[in-house]
Parts: sequence; C-alpha cells; structure tokens
Amino acid sequence: MTGTIEIDGSYGEGGGQILRTSLAMSLVTGKPFHIENIRLGRKKPGLLQQHLTAVNASARISQAEVEGNVLGSKKLYFAPKTVKPGRYHFSVKTAGSSTLVLQTVFPALLITHGKSELLLEGGTHNPYAPPFDFLARTYLPIISRMGVKISATLKRHGFYPVGGGRFNISIESTGKLSKINILKRGEIKRQIARAVVAKLPRSIGEREIKRIGDKLMWDRRCLHIEEVTNSAGPGNVLTVEIESEQITEVFTGFGERGVSAERVADKIVLEVKEYLSAGVPVGKYLADQLLIPMVLAGGGTFQTLPLTRHTRTNIEILKQFLNINITSSQLKNNVWQIEVRTK
Repeated sequence: MTGTIEIDGSYGEGGGQILRTSLAMSLVTGKPFHIENIRLGRKKPGLLQQHLTAVNASARISQAEVEGNVLGSKKLYFAPKTVKPGRYHFSVKTAGSSTLVLQTVFPALLITHGKSELLLEGGTHNPYAPPFDFLARTYLPIISRMGVKISATLKRHGFYPVGGGRFNISIESTGKLSKINILKRGEIKRQIARAVVAKLPRSIGEREIKRIGDKLMWDRRCLHIEEVTNSAGPGNVLTVEIESEQITEVFTGFGERGVSAERVADKIVLEVKEYLSAGVPVGKYLADQLLIPMVLAGGGTFQTLPLTRHTRTNIEILKQFLNINITSSQLKNNVWQIEVRTK
C-alpha cells in the first residue's frame, strides 16, 4: 500500500461524507486510499447499502481494486485505475440516497472527456441527503456554468422508507472545468413553494403551503401542490425555491409520522429567512458541494452562511488528496467567504 492515503472515518462529523469525498478524490487523482472507522459517528457504523453502492459504482467506472466492500464493513481499501465515461446503471436496493451515489462518481466524470449516461435508482427524496430538486435546480445549473453539458430527469419519486425512485442524468464534458466565483445573489426573480404528496392526503400539502404563504407573506400564485401517483411508497416533501439573478437555492423539508405539516413548514421558513437576511448567494448545504468542483477547476470563491461541521470536515479530507489552499473568513455576522486556490 505504498503511497496510499490513510483516512480516519471517525474524523469530524464521522459520517458517510468522509467516505464519499475520499472515493471522489481518489477517482480524480488516481491515488489509492485506505479508510478505517467508517461512519463511526453514526448509530449504525460501517457501510450501509447506499455507501456500498457508492463504493461499487466508483469501482465500476474506474476498474478499481477494492477490499472491504461488504455491508457493515468499517474499513476499505480502494485503488482506482482509469476512469471511463459511458452508460452506467447504479441501484441502491433500499431507500438510501441515489443522489449521494451520484455525488461520489460525478466529479470524476466531469473531468473525463466524453459523454456519460447514468440511470440511478433508490431514494430520490431522502431526509438525510440532497433531494433531486436541489440537484436539478441548484447544483447542476452551477456545474453547467463551469463548462459541462448536463441534463437530469426525474422518472419516479423515491421516498423513505420504501425508495424505488429513479432518475437519469447525462454528462458531456470536454475534460476541463472553468473557474467560477459566486459572490452576489442579485435580484430575486421568482419564489415558489411546492408541496409534493404521494399516496397521502392532499390536505397535508395544503396545510404546508398555507403555512409557508402565511409566514413568508407570499402570494397564492407562489404556492403549488403536486400529487404523485407513480411512487413505490407514500411520501411528502416540501420545497421552497428562491430564484435570483445569479443562483437558485432550494430549501427542503420532509413530512414524517408524528410531525405536523405546520412544523415541517416552520423549519423551512427559518432556513429561508436566515438565507435571505444574510444576503449571501450560497446556502449552507450547497457550500459543501461546491468545494470539489472548484478544486477541480483550479480555484474559485463564494460567499455563504457560517460553515457547517460537514463542510469543515470535507475541507480537511480534500487537503489530504491535493496540495490546495482552502480559506474561510468571516466577513460579518452571518456571512463567510470561502476561497479555493491550488498551490
């Protein structure tokens, strides 16, 4: 294992993101890594189905040598070869997040010349992961601005705990990303709240969007309900979309047993108000996901809310794979600036 990067999976927030970031960076750098204490900070440590799918997907696109890729494993060795674009089908057999599986293989395909067509199955709307709506309306449009042709289509919602969702994504890359700076939000052009209900009473969605309208003082034309009939199981997701000149942010809440529709809406209202009052373009969850693309592009700067523990952990993992400089500075109370530079 000469030259192998050693990763401690219990570092920082001690979750699956450490593994996913390590896999993504191993794919883009070609550097092997060995990780122990996988997800030690979680109730069920070790590889769950979602994480195992991400490992196997990473191995498939790179013909990697892998040891420890079994359910429950707390350690893993991963040594990639050449990443190849192509047609791939990755399925999480549970409601585990299919968007997080994409997050793992996506960076390598962004800097690999050629076209890839991916079909991903599993959870598309999971309370512990970015939902498809965030992917399609917030994250992918920014990546497109960095010079990659991308399109994504949701075929079927997959809610926790049944899963069964699916989406397609097409990636056409020249093999290079352009730098991007996101320092201003610009004028707000549109704001929409959308409650999706699947195999549940429509009244749940009606209560959610009414609460959003009342709390944010939005016109009824901004409030929408979508009833889904083709999902594998029941579910409810509430999204609030803030479309500005430079960026679109999506805030998400999930209905769950024992939690009122009003409480689901109230949580989002707090996040939206925090974002709007700070005046920053990048929300706290997007901040975490912009780091790898900016590293691959050779740099970039953005302004965001105070950094989450998740983001700080991610920064440290990135530094273990590449000689980069990522600085965070507080500009005012709720405004931070992140700058990525290659050394």
